[in-house]
Amino acid sequence: MSEPLASLQRDDRGVYTLMLNQPRAFNALSSAMLAQLQTAVDTVKSDDSARVLVIASTGKAFCAGHDLKEMRAHPEHDWYKQLFDQCTRFMMSLRALEVPVIARVHALATAAGCQLVAQCDLAVAADAASFGVNGIDVGLFCSTPSVALSRNMQPKQAMEMLLTGGFISAQEARERGLVNRVVPVESLDETVAQLVDQIVAKPREAIAMGKVLFYRQLETGMGSAYQLAGHTMACNMMADVAQEGVQAFIDKRPPAWRQT
Repeated sequence: MSEPLASLQRDDRGVYTLMLNQPRAFNALSSAMLAQLQTAVDTVKSDDSARVLVIASTGKAFCAGHDLKEMRAHPEHDWYKQLFDQCTRFMMSLRALEVPVIARVHALATAAGCQLVAQCDLAVAADAASFGVNGIDVGLFCSTPSVALSRNMQPKQAMEMLLTGGFISAQEARERGLVNRVVPVESLDETVAQLVDQIVAKPREAIAMGKVLFYRQLETGMGSAYQLAGHTMACNMMADVAQEGVQAFIDKRPPAWRQT
C-alpha cells in the first residue's frame, strides 16, 4: 500500500504532529490530501486531552497550494466550488480547535500553502523558507488565501503580494506578521519544541477559552469585544485553574495545575 498523504502522531502529553507527506507533489492540497487533513483535525478535536497541534511537512516544500493538475482536469464550476468549500472547512476547523496550532515551515509555502501558514495560530519558519500567493501568475487571484493573509498583515502588504505574485523571505514574513520566529533550519525543531513546552506548561482550560475569545473579538467592534472579553475573563476566573494560579501567586509557590 502507498503511504498516506498525511499522517498524525500524538505524544504522551497530548501534543499532535500532523505531517503533510506528498513530497513529490510539493504537498499540494489535492481533494484527497484535504480529506486526510480534515480527518486528522477531527481526531484532534475529539481528544479532550489534546494540548497542541503542530503542522509540518516533508520534502522540498512546506505546501505548494492547490493541485493545479487536478484542478485543470475538472473544469466544472461545481467541482471547483466543492474543492474550495472543502479547503475552507479544513482551514476553519484549525481556527475552531481549542488547542493552539503551530505551523513548522521548513521551506516554500505558496498560494493555499501560504494560507495554511496564515491560518495557524503560530508559525515558526526556517530562514531559507519563502512565502507567496502567486496564483495571479496563472491568471487566478488567490481569493481564499487573501482571507487569512489579510488577517495576518497590513492590507497593503497583503494586496501587493496578491497583485504581483511576488515572494517574500522568511525574515520579511516575520516583519509583516505572517510568522512568529525565523531560525536556521537546524534549529527549527528545537524552537517549535520550546513553544510547545511553554504552552503545555499552562492550563488547557484557560488556553481554550482564550483562543475562542481572541478570534471572536477580532471580528467585532471594540465595545462588543470588551464585553466578550470581560465575560470570558469572569468565566476563566471561576475555573479551578485560575483559582489555583492566583492562590499560588499569593503563596509565592508554583501552581499545582495538574492536581486541580
